[in-house]
Amino acid sequence: MRKLHFVILVLLSASLVQSEDGYKYFTWNVTYGTLSPLGTPQQVILINGQFPGPQIDLVTNENVILNLVNKLDQPFLLTWNGIKQRKNSWQDRVLGTNCPIPPNSNYTYKFQAKDQIGNYTYFPSTQLHKVAGGFEALNVYHRSVISVPYAYPDGDFTFLIGDWYKTSHKALKAFLDSGKSLAFPDELLINGQDHTTINSDQGKTYIIRISNVGISTSINFRIQGHALKLVRVEASHVIQNMYDSLDVHVGQSAAVLITLNQSPKDYYIVSSTRFSRKILTATAVLHYTNSHSSASGPFPSPPAYQYHWSLIQARSFRWNLTENATRPNPQGSYHYAKITPTKTIVLANSSPLINGKQRYAVNKVSFVNPGTPLKLASDSAHTIKAIFIVHNEIEIGVTNNLAKVRQLLDAYSHPALLLVDGVSSICALDFHMDRWGVDAAITGSQKALSLPTGI
Repeated sequence: MRKLHFVILVLLSASLVQSEDGYKYFTWNVTYGTLSPLGTPQQVILINGQFPGPQIDLVTNENVILNLVNKLDQPFLLTWNGIKQRKNSWQDRVLGTNCPIPPNSNYTYKFQAKDQIGNYTYFPSTQLHKVAGGFEALNVYHRSVISVPYAYPDGDFTFLIGDWYKTSHKALKAFLDSGKSLAFPDELLINGQDHTTINSDQGKTYIIRISNVGISTSINFRIQGHALKLVRVEASHVIQNMYDSLDVHVGQSAAVLITLNQSPKDYYIVSSTRFSRKILTATAVLHYTNSHSSASGPFPSPPAYQYHWSLIQARSFRWNLTENATRPNPQGSYHYAKITPTKTIVLANSSPLINGKQRYAVNKVSFVNPGTPLKLASDSAHTIKAIFIVHNEIEIGVTNNLAKVRQLLDAYSHPALLLVDGVSSICALDFHMDRWGVDAAITGSQKALSLPTGI
């Protein structure tokens, strides 16, 4: 009996030592739907029937396994804005490093929120889908063994604020592709609505997570009669300062603490556009649970100054180096002050005219999808002897177009052989070896052929 107990204890100890971080599993269906965010019906992008999409709440170090099924009529990509993809950059899913998910296909995202306490967002990264929806908050909370530089708040609210267009994403994309500038948005939305209310108790302190999910305009966020204590920007805790209002630019996220220390009534929460002649405003209501009075009085005023004021505020944000944050590398921080720079690269964004069309650019260079794979186009010495491609990717449900690959080889008069892995496709899908110019293909007896082992 003693030996048996000893073995069980050893096994339990081993399992505890080798246990890995937790997993969360999701299945999302991306579809079109018809809603009226501004009072008139328009097409929006839904995730599992929701607009905005489902909110993801994680504890730092948790793993995400998310199967996304694209039921749109266009290729689709989601990006996890601000989440560090360590050793798996392909999970970031932005055009140029990843292929979009074709219509009626799926892809399984796999990533870990490693050492990244903060509030983030996810959103579509191609086809201007973001102006139609498909976005939401991605919040990463701290584990119990990790401290944060403020008392645990009594509640948690998320505000997704962004500009909104009545025009469809397809029409806006065609407008941009014609070389014209994007029109000014029609309104601002808060959490996909033109009005919302949050309920809270007098005397308590709450954390508000603010993200600008718009496409073109900066916003200013403020709450009538209440100061904002900034505690975090993205995944970095900052030196805590008090602000009457906060500028949040496109793609940015921040977290503030508010204490309900005013008389019991309702107060306006106001967001308005910045740096624009026409000012768009969206409102919400902070409702004290013991309130018997509606919000009244003028809205809290926006900043009186423009770019200079916003720059001064941004420069007041200071990283709290004594607290946890997203680490520059898994091993810890480098001693940056001891590094001698050998080259300085300055990157400047712009919107120049390229071939008569306005384009967004970095250092006046705008991204263009290459007409052919760069490696193939640059192989003038024909050192590439063969291209090996999987016909049917069973993990992500994508069937590659073999005829297009042969067309590329022929277009560049490249002699490389076209070799195909047809294990999961031959006898299950159409396969035209001669017509598609396939030089050699392999298959297996136990896949689509469904033959006994060994045959």
